[in-house]
Amino acid sequence: MKPIQKLLLALLAFSLSLALPVTAKADGKSDKDSADAAKKKAPGDTNDKTAGSPEANAAFEAELQQFKERVLAQAEKLKQQRAALESERQRVKALEQRLGIGETEGGASPEVPGTPASPGIVAGGAASSATPATPAVRAAAQEKEKESPLSFRIGGADFTPGGFVDFENVFRSTNTGFVTATNFWAIPFSNTVQGHLTEYRSTGQYSRFNLKTHAVYGQNDITGYIEFDFNGNDATNVFVTSNSHTDRIRVYWLDLKRGDWEFVGGQSWGLLTPRRIGITPNPSDVFTTIGEDAQVHVGVNYTRAGTFWADYHFNEHSQWAFGVENPDQFAGQGEVVFPLQFNAQLGGQLDAANQTTVPNVGPDIVSKFAYDTDFGKRHFHWELGGVFTTTKVTVLGSATGSQFVKHSKLGGGGQSDLVVDLFKTSDGKLLRFIGNALWGSEVGRYLIGMGPDVVVVPVFPNGGTACSGAVQCDVTLSPVKSGNLLFGVEFNTGPKTQFGAYYGGAYFQRNAFPDVSSTAATKPIIGFGGINESGATTQNRSIQEATLDWTQTFWRNPQYGAVLLVTQGSYVTRSPWFVAAGAPKNAHLFMIYASLRYVLP
Repeated sequence: MKPIQKLLLALLAFSLSLALPVTAKADGKSDKDSADAAKKKAPGDTNDKTAGSPEANAAFEAELQQFKERVLAQAEKLKQQRAALESERQRVKALEQRLGIGETEGGASPEVPGTPASPGIVAGGAASSATPATPAVRAAAQEKEKESPLSFRIGGADFTPGGFVDFENVFRSTNTGFVTATNFWAIPFSNTVQGHLTEYRSTGQYSRFNLKTHAVYGQNDITGYIEFDFNGNDATNVFVTSNSHTDRIRVYWLDLKRGDWEFVGGQSWGLLTPRRIGITPNPSDVFTTIGEDAQVHVGVNYTRAGTFWADYHFNEHSQWAFGVENPDQFAGQGEVVFPLQFNAQLGGQLDAANQTTVPNVGPDIVSKFAYDTDFGKRHFHWELGGVFTTTKVTVLGSATGSQFVKHSKLGGGGQSDLVVDLFKTSDGKLLRFIGNALWGSEVGRYLIGMGPDVVVVPVFPNGGTACSGAVQCDVTLSPVKSGNLLFGVEFNTGPKTQFGAYYGGAYFQRNAFPDVSSTAATKPIIGFGGINESGATTQNRSIQEATLDWTQTFWRNPQYGAVLLVTQGSYVTRSPWFVAAGAPKNAHLFMIYASLRYVLP
């Protein structure tokens, strides 16, 4: 016999031993007296006071009344205990509201150990006393699962570190002079010394670390995020002995959600950057290729700039964001030539990727609409965005007594992105299509800065032929039209193997003219894309890149992280608007990245 059965039999025997004496006393007779009475009783005698007599009925009624009173007393006691428990719950709830601790998902409070589902019975059906739950017990029951083993809590906020350690190796078929990021717009031609040199680098500067914090205060859902890597402005001798790379801030932002509205402020991937899902600042939701190049990929328009935007969620599928972003009056990577007589004045007003003091009229105005839905396990994302930007310069005319004259120009462009899961299974197999495009005027800065936003045209208001002390010369701003395109596929052969194949291209329209402010007899061609123009070999008509990426996960554990091999093979070509006779028309580059990466859990 099992121990529990022995225990139950013992309890039953003990109960019977208590009940039998009580019954005997209630009858007022012993077993022997009862037997003698039975013998003396005559057949048919109805004068029996031991069963059915008024005295016996009265005794039974009295016992029944006492039993009812005991039951009612117990019920009243249980009622008081439940009231005390409810009072304790209300007190804990009020304390949680003051501390900003919300209820569990679904709005229901969790079951607290020791709390009965009905009087005296817990949810499992076992007997229990109705002891009120203390705040400590409730807090322990409400403690949610950590986002990461590294997560920790300060007050009401959760903090989660993240990132990866990267040992990156880069080989390029020509010497670009760059390390983790490729300067697509300036890869050397084969008729130069650098075009006949290869380059190889091993570095850890692509390693990345971040810290995310999350808290809920009343109706406010707040997320903060900061991320940095080591691609900062290095010392010129960084590769000599100690490769002490400079860390830099990539992004830092605060995201506030309240009801249907979401507000983002800080330094973030801009709204004109394509997304894989929704409109969020989360780096994991932004579309970048799965490769290693810190310059991302030709055809991916992006910024990581100071920004603020408001995002309205119409429903779980559609959202629209509107915001402002830090501007920059951009004139290319030094390839744009200004009018001779105004060169000194314009040099500090337009950024040639070499200064931080350029003045700006106001912020860029950006907006985006996004639609997301799922077809079974397959995700669909589409977005449409736009930007308005302004450039402004001030010049002093060349004629005697000239006044300062201001000129401004409004530009803008539109962007669209499509991400579609064509095939997806529960065992990790996936086939995804990706497409992105942008076109506009004054948007060269958004195309990885590979081309200018504007050029400056010298003009004669009165139809003169040369600038002099008597003839007033002026300028006007002329936008450069440009755009890019990227499409590709990503496919997983299983949960540990991922491939990506992409093609991207960028185009910059010619905008060149004679420099009538020059004193030379033959006016030189300036602007962007002119014949025999100074710097013509870097005034690119088009830049193209084709890439094959492969990422292999060697080992992964949710408690300890993952070890990955990340590889990228790319071919890049660029074509200037003008090359000298006999010079190569295009520059070419092959490059291979191979990185061993440890990812934090």
